[in-house]
Amino acid sequence: MTFTVAIVGRPNVGKSTLFNRLVGKRVAIVHDMPGVTRDRRSGDATLLGMDFVVIDTAGYEDATDDSVEARMRRQTDQAVEEADVALMLIDARAGVTPLDRHFADLLRKAKTPVILVANKCEGRAGEPGLYEAYGLGLGEPVPLSAEHAEGLSDLFFALKPYAEAAGALDDDEEDEFVEPVIDDEEAANAAEEAKAAARPLQLVIAGRPNVGKSTLVNRLLGEDRMLTGPEAGLTRDAITSEWEHKGRRIRLVDTAGLRKRANIDDPVEKLSVSNTLEAIRMAEVVVLVMDSAAILDKQDLTIARMVIEEGRALVIAINKWDVVDNPDVAMSRLRDRLETSMPQVRGVPCVTMSALAGKGLGKLMDAVIEQHKTWNRRISTAKLNQWLEEVVSHHPPPALAGGRRLKIRYMTQAKARPPTFIIFASKPDELPEAYSRYLINGLREAFKLPGVPLRLYVRGGKNPYAKDKR
Repeated sequence: MTFTVAIVGRPNVGKSTLFNRLVGKRVAIVHDMPGVTRDRRSGDATLLGMDFVVIDTAGYEDATDDSVEARMRRQTDQAVEEADVALMLIDARAGVTPLDRHFADLLRKAKTPVILVANKCEGRAGEPGLYEAYGLGLGEPVPLSAEHAEGLSDLFFALKPYAEAAGALDDDEEDEFVEPVIDDEEAANAAEEAKAAARPLQLVIAGRPNVGKSTLVNRLLGEDRMLTGPEAGLTRDAITSEWEHKGRRIRLVDTAGLRKRANIDDPVEKLSVSNTLEAIRMAEVVVLVMDSAAILDKQDLTIARMVIEEGRALVIAINKWDVVDNPDVAMSRLRDRLETSMPQVRGVPCVTMSALAGKGLGKLMDAVIEQHKTWNRRISTAKLNQWLEEVVSHHPPPALAGGRRLKIRYMTQAKARPPTFIIFASKPDELPEAYSRYLINGLREAFKLPGVPLRLYVRGGKNPYAKDKR
C-alpha cells in the first residue's frame, strides 16, 4: 500500500526542488524564473524508508479564466483532489505573501488535509518567515531546506500519520523470487520476451512544438492530464504517466517540443530540450508526432535520426489527418521522403490519426506494441548461421588485395533492444561498409525486423563456439 502527496504553493517557492529531493533524482526542471512548472508530474518517492507517490504541481495562480495560468491552476486543483495529503510550501526567506494567504484560505476549505512547509529555512534568514507562517491557520509549519536536504526528518514525522492510515509502513516480507535456470537457447529467448512483456513499456511522445503531443497523451489517458492549448511550447518538463492498454502496462512520457538548436535562446527551453533528450535515451518506443501540414520537415528528420542513433524503436504518427485535402498524395510524399532520407530503418510504421477527434489511436497503439516486440526480438544462433551460409554463398564478400577472399565464419546475436549481431571474419577491418548494409537489409527481410535499428559488429578470430581440435 502507498499514499499520495501533492506539493503546492505559489510560484518559485521550491516545489520542484523538493520533488527532486524526494524522488532522489533531478527529473523536474528547476530554475529561478517563476512559473517553470506547468503540468503536474508524479514520481515514486522515499523518505527515511517511507514510500509514497509525490506530485509536483504548477505554482498556484490567482486566475479563473481560460488563460494558461488558469489552466495550470485547474491542474493543481485536480492534483490536490487526488492526493491523500497536500504540502503547502512557502518561501520562508520571502515571508508570507498575500498570495500565500489567499491559497491557504482555499486549501483550508478543501477536503484534502494540508501540511504547511516553510522552505528555504537554511541559516537564520528564514526564521522570521517561519514564525509568520503560524498565522496562516494551517497548523505548525515544518521548517526545511529542500535544496540542502535539511529538515527532512521533521517532514517524515509530519507525513507518518498519513502513511500509517494508508498502510504504507507495514513491514511485510516479500515473497522470495527464485530465478529459473534455463539451458535451452530457444527457451531462454522465450523467457526474455516474457520478462520484457511483464515490464512497463517505456513510451515517449516526441516531436516539434505545437503538433499535438499533449493532446495525444490526454486522449490516450482519457483525462486532461496535460496542459494543452493553441500556444506553442506549453509543455516544459518530460511528464510520466502510468497507464494500461489492453492489459499491457505502459509508462507514457509527454515531452517538450524540440526546435532547431540555433533558435533556442531561453534558458528554460534549453533545460526542457535536455529533459526531452534524456527521456528519448531512456525510452523503448518513441512516437514521433508530426503535423499533417508539414510532414517530415528537416526538424522531424533530425529528431527521427536521433531516435534511431539512440537505438530506440520508432513509430511515426501524422496528426490532424482529418484536415488533409489529398491524403494519398501526402502519404506518398512521406514514404518517398522516408525511403530517401532514412533507409537505415526501412519499414518504419506510419500511422495517420487525429488526437483532437480521437481517431486512429487504436492503430497507433497496435503499431507501438508490434514495434516493441520487434525491438525485443531474439533469433537463435542456429537460424542465423543457416541464413548466413545461404547469403554468403549467394553473394560472397568482395576479394581482398592479392585476390584473397575474406572469410565470414560465424554469426550470433549479442543482445536485443535493439537487435545487435556480431559476425566473426578473417579480416574484420576490411569488410566493406556496403557489404555490412547488404547483410543488415537481408537480416531485416529474412527475420521480419522492419522499422527498428539494427546493429552489426564485425570481429576477428575463429568461431568462439567451435570445438578446439588439437
